[in-house]
Amino acid sequence: MNTVPVALGDRSYDVRIEAGLLARAGEALAALARGRTMPIVTDENLLPHLATLQASLTGAGIASEAIILPPGESTKSWAQLEALTDRLLDLGVERSDHVIALGGGVIGDLVGFASAILKRGCNFVQIPTTLLAQVDSSVGGKTAINSGAGKNLIGAFHQPALALIDPQVLDTLPPRQLRAGYAEVVKYGLIDDFAFFEWCEANAAALLSGDSQPREYAISHSVAAKARIVGEDERETTGKRALLNLGHTFGHALEAETGFSDRLLHGEGVAAGMALAFAYSARLGLCPGQEAERVAAHLRAVGLPDGLAAAGIAASGARLVEHMLHDKKMAAGTLPFLLARGIGKTFLDKTVDLKDVEAFLDEQR
Repeated sequence: MNTVPVALGDRSYDVRIEAGLLARAGEALAALARGRTMPIVTDENLLPHLATLQASLTGAGIASEAIILPPGESTKSWAQLEALTDRLLDLGVERSDHVIALGGGVIGDLVGFASAILKRGCNFVQIPTTLLAQVDSSVGGKTAINSGAGKNLIGAFHQPALALIDPQVLDTLPPRQLRAGYAEVVKYGLIDDFAFFEWCEANAAALLSGDSQPREYAISHSVAAKARIVGEDERETTGKRALLNLGHTFGHALEAETGFSDRLLHGEGVAAGMALAFAYSARLGLCPGQEAERVAAHLRAVGLPDGLAAAGIAASGARLVEHMLHDKKMAAGTLPFLLARGIGKTFLDKTVDLKDVEAFLDEQR
């Protein structure tokens, strides 16, 4: 088993990564159960994984109660948050209990936020079942729901007590979802690890086709990279953790334009957003044009969108910038952007002119 520690003082926890771990989850969770029933929150698409988890818990002498929610981004809503917290209260969840989030980023974000506010904070465990959740949203304690104003605008920092990652569950993931998750893998190379980007170029096809060795390496490397950054800047106060938002400012605007629907998955929005961030950096003379094109070419090669057209976005620059104005990173009327001086050389720029971004986006249509 590969264990990655997330070092946060008294909020520290481990991320355990091993093939077949879901079927042995009861062993890992026995110490947390304390003889109490463990609620498992999941969605309707994950019933086979739910059965595996519950069988493992039963084998370890742990009682469980399943809460099954609708799949999709719309589940990250006020209505589902209220329903979930009411159900957890009905089950008698105590502050020292642990709620299990079994699912992708939607389930992890919703359960994490519900746990953060239930009785002013109870514990939860992340068991991510998508590549995107395994390498990104299950680590670091960002929890949230969406609102009419935008994505992830209602939330809290709330770290899990443990994260269990089983790469084998990805065998049942639809190819489109797997590709969307890959966007968050290659992101770590684009941020500050050129060697990992080169590894991704060489191994992405094998990873996406189901080869277990590159898949497990990509997950472990990505989790370690995120754990390091989160350990340095848990609440995004120094700017270090902000680097993890590469592609998200553009990407969230594209998601908002599609109504946060399956028209554009989160990872697809991030992929298009990263390509746009590099293209805009090249337009400003910050990044060599050939490196921006290298990023776009790699995204195209793995079947991810590399810009507005590929993402199916025809909106004007003004409309997309309007979406950006609801970004939670806005401060004193300024929106910071993640730009790049090259692959592996991402930096935070707080001086970007939104009118210029608007013009750039119109050029990309």
